[in-house]
Amino acid sequence: MAYNRSERLMKLSERLRVYNQNSKIQELGTDNSNSNSIRSKSNRAAVLVCLFEDPQENLRVILTKRASTLSSYSGEVALPGGKVEEGDADDIETALREAEEEIGLDRSLVDVVTVLESFTAKKGTTVIPVVGILWDRNAFNPLINTAEVASIFDAPLEMFLKDENRREQEFEHMGDKYVIHFFDHQTENEKYIIWAFTAAILIKAASTVYQRPPDFQERRPRFWNRSRQ
Repeated sequence: MAYNRSERLMKLSERLRVYNQNSKIQELGTDNSNSNSIRSKSNRAAVLVCLFEDPQENLRVILTKRASTLSSYSGEVALPGGKVEEGDADDIETALREAEEEIGLDRSLVDVVTVLESFTAKKGTTVIPVVGILWDRNAFNPLINTAEVASIFDAPLEMFLKDENRREQEFEHMGDKYVIHFFDHQTENEKYIIWAFTAAILIKAASTVYQRPPDFQERRPRFWNRSRQ
């Protein structure tokens, strides 16, 4: 084997594999007519929370900046992913296929360890976060689909639990007051803002991985919690 799997990351993968296993992974692996009917709807999507360790063994997550020419959420930071397509066996396949199409991430390099609870966007799309581990970061040579992605970068996963480089703004929807979080992240070449739906998924992922709540009050909108699994 050309790379070493750290003991810490191996223990994390083992723990995440049993995270809500019966109600999530097994359900998604089931291929029956009812689940296919549900998945064929255009209001379902999956995103890939792809984690890897840097040389200091800090967990990082792969993110993209959407192309400015896209009709929706143009220029915003997002996780690789997209809507279910006919032929996708499950949400895991949707997330892996989209990541491969968008950034050239070979699905054979990603070890899917768990699936988190769904989020429902304001317009009604149910989004399933699929968590995978990229054991060998050096094996991934990004190939960006410029029609969909402007750039690719990574950020420390733990930053989404910290109050540093974070801002918030309060909104109200049908009497529900909620907070949208904005995380500022600087790379060598660009400044990024990770916010709203993507930030919420990453807060959830970080809380699950590190087994602790964020250092701030989340106060997510109620409509994000409408489950359609």
